[in-house]
Amino acid sequence: MENGLVQVYYGKGKGKTTAAIGLGIRALGNDYKVIMIQFLKNDTTGECRMIKALEPDFKIFHFEKKRGFTWQLNEEEKQELRSETSNALKFAMKVMDTGQCDVLILDEILNSLELGFVSEEDVCALIDNKSDDVELVLTGRSLPESIAQRANYISYIEAIKHPMSSGIDARRGIEY
Repeated sequence: MENGLVQVYYGKGKGKTTAAIGLGIRALGNDYKVIMIQFLKNDTTGECRMIKALEPDFKIFHFEKKRGFTWQLNEEEKQELRSETSNALKFAMKVMDTGQCDVLILDEILNSLELGFVSEEDVCALIDNKSDDVELVLTGRSLPESIAQRANYISYIEAIKHPMSSGIDARRGIEY
């Protein structure tokens, strides 16, 4: 890939991961290799099962153990999650350094940052050291100014109406 840029999909609306995967599918259709590292998620979703069928050209990685939501974790579990998140970020740096893909998606990295599982300095360093041959995609709910300044694309996804606010639970195959 020539002239790889930094893209961000963020906001409280639904569809950030879906947009990042759509970009990955488009890249795959143009003979690019894609790696997605998901933070704060496990591999039980429909998109994870589907992406596994696209290997080896579109790979997905998880470093977290299967747990509950972050607000349900005790201090020991939060410390384990910090360590796992650190390992995921180190892996992302290695992927970029070794040229293993053309598109690198760091799904929910901004949430990991917001929750204190990864530092803003480390994410900025990853962006600053990005190879020109890699398109880097970040997703999450909030966007620090330091990362916004480094991004080439920023898409804000806003929730106008969501079924959960009406008491409708997440549905298999649609929300996960």
